[in-house]
Amino acid sequence: MNNLLLILLLVVSLGFSDGSEHLVQTSSQDQLVSDSLKVLEPKPEHSSETFVIINLLNRYHYRKATLNDSLSSVVFDNYFESLDPNKSYFLKGDLDYFEKYRYRIDNDLPEGNLDFAYQVFSIYRERSLDRMDYVHELLKTEPDFDQKEYFETDREALPWPENKIEQNEVWAKIIKSQALSYKLAGKEWKDIAEALGKRYKRVEKALYQYNSEDVYQAYMNALTSAYDPHTDYFSPIAKENFQIDMSLSLEGIGAQLTQQLDYTKIADIIPGGPAYKSQRLQKDDKIIGVAQGDDAEFVDVVGWRLDEVVQKIRGPKGSVVRLQVIKHDKDINGLPDTIRLVRDKIKLEKSAAKAEIIPITEGNQTFSLGVINIPSFYLNFEEMNSGVKDYRSTTRDVKKLIDSLNQKGVDGLMIDLRYNGGGSLQEAIELTGLFIPKGPVVQVRNTDNSVDIMEDEDNGKVYYDGPLAVLTNRYSASASEIFSGAIQDYKRGIIVGENTFGKGTVQNLIDIGRYMRQSDVELGQLKMTLAKFYRVTGSSTQKLGVAPDIAFPSPYDDEIFGESGRPNALPWDEISSSNFKMTNQISPKLISKLEALYQNHLEEDKDLQNLVKEIERAKELRKQTAVSLNLEERRLLQQEDEEIEDNLSTTLDQGEVFTDENAKKLSEDPYLKEGLRLLAELSKIKVG
Repeated sequence: MNNLLLILLLVVSLGFSDGSEHLVQTSSQDQLVSDSLKVLEPKPEHSSETFVIINLLNRYHYRKATLNDSLSSVVFDNYFESLDPNKSYFLKGDLDYFEKYRYRIDNDLPEGNLDFAYQVFSIYRERSLDRMDYVHELLKTEPDFDQKEYFETDREALPWPENKIEQNEVWAKIIKSQALSYKLAGKEWKDIAEALGKRYKRVEKALYQYNSEDVYQAYMNALTSAYDPHTDYFSPIAKENFQIDMSLSLEGIGAQLTQQLDYTKIADIIPGGPAYKSQRLQKDDKIIGVAQGDDAEFVDVVGWRLDEVVQKIRGPKGSVVRLQVIKHDKDINGLPDTIRLVRDKIKLEKSAAKAEIIPITEGNQTFSLGVINIPSFYLNFEEMNSGVKDYRSTTRDVKKLIDSLNQKGVDGLMIDLRYNGGGSLQEAIELTGLFIPKGPVVQVRNTDNSVDIMEDEDNGKVYYDGPLAVLTNRYSASASEIFSGAIQDYKRGIIVGENTFGKGTVQNLIDIGRYMRQSDVELGQLKMTLAKFYRVTGSSTQKLGVAPDIAFPSPYDDEIFGESGRPNALPWDEISSSNFKMTNQISPKLISKLEALYQNHLEEDKDLQNLVKEIERAKELRKQTAVSLNLEERRLLQQEDEEIEDNLSTTLDQGEVFTDENAKKLSEDPYLKEGLRLLAELSKIKVG
């Protein structure tokens, strides 16, 4: 069972390497094919590798789905979407031509027949190269930026272009929109055309460099993502690229990067680093530009290799780097955000749990409240296995912090799990054990339907039994949801903040080479969902996450950010409840009282009111997917976006003077402030 509990945070990484290339043969379609362009074909090992992947998925994936006509149709759509998510390269006729394969993929793949994948990719390259030619034609003439015109960035529901005339109209707007971003930065058309020309020259170069392994990985991921969004295939080069300069990337912004076609994406945020502290960079954000310092111009990095982008972002501690980023919830043709970060050297200590005491005055009483921030659930496996006595772990560190807080005297304790994406399951269980007497913490149902009950094993000892609150947001996931869900189910503390992410699945990494006799060929790996988390009540954390007892305003809707918004996510369900005994320190009556208090605060507290207003404005703007291509309208929109970002990161009234550092801190963080006010009320009740 232990190997099932390894939760891996990996993403798809498409790299370049020498592949199987042969001279092109004329396509049966009417596409133009350049004699200089080489066609890609499957490698000899891909056929047997595909057979192994399908058998592993059919036999061991948690969904228990069989590759049939229904799944074949999903793979078909996934593949086209992965190559052309914005419907700007393929024509409708291309989709119509390949429609004959929609229900044949389930028959072809087990036989190792990959013709569909390579034919589609060949057309994709040809269409893309044709678009590159058109882009260079467009850049010869400056567009009219005074014209009242709009571009629909969310093209998911739109039809594929019928012909090149429609496609040209789309691309004219794409280039105009991208040019406007430069125009707003004060660039003249000559410089804009040169910058965009270089960008698309790099994209064109990449099109010639794609190899057989790139095509195979993209196709296999169209297959694996049909099972669930956390099942992935990694080609041999992808495994290497994911690790590229990762140790060095810790001296910089504290983010791991990966590559998907022409774009560099955020793979993971390192807790404690500049990216984590900014709270403005998230997983799957795309980096399109990098600038050194506060004054240097942005360098367009679309089409760059991963290692080249890493080198641009890295730099000495204390230096400034600015990034142009397309957020994960925006179309690639949407407006980029500019994020300023100060590089730093990332150390384990910065990723570790930290504590502080914040006094809160409610009525005529002042409460001394402890806050423990936990960026991730960490455990130094190497030191633990080698017998190091004082190895680092979340639970060990939190115990020390609680000891320190108790010595200073605190009236209540808050565990801040905002932006905690998870980590060690073992640590989530042991940390829960610090607050409950004994009993199960989480249930894990395996692919064979067997259920493992993971229990607190500290012999009934409660390390802290005082008033407790847990603060969550939409980025609290996986192990964070196990901890907060258990605290809620045991009625041990109140959960306040936003609904959590909703990732309740377990993945394991499988080396495909173990199932093949070809020892002389390096093969890929399969990250596959093999189990699912359930709360002690039997309810899954999958998709629903953990709903707070007191819900704070959130800028994110479930369908925009969270597991429930991911295609083919496993459904929520429930199993039998485990045998556990509630502490009943939190009652429905108490929660109702705290909810009423929170509603009063919403009517009275200026920081909360400002936050609610900015969140509503952000939600409204997010719904507006039609982007203006008029210079003045775009300038006003950019100013409004920047104002919202500033106000969401801090609702501090610049005209207000704070003599107390804590008051300033809480005004800048309304979520923490409100959570502590509710914890103070909880402490008052306990004292009373």
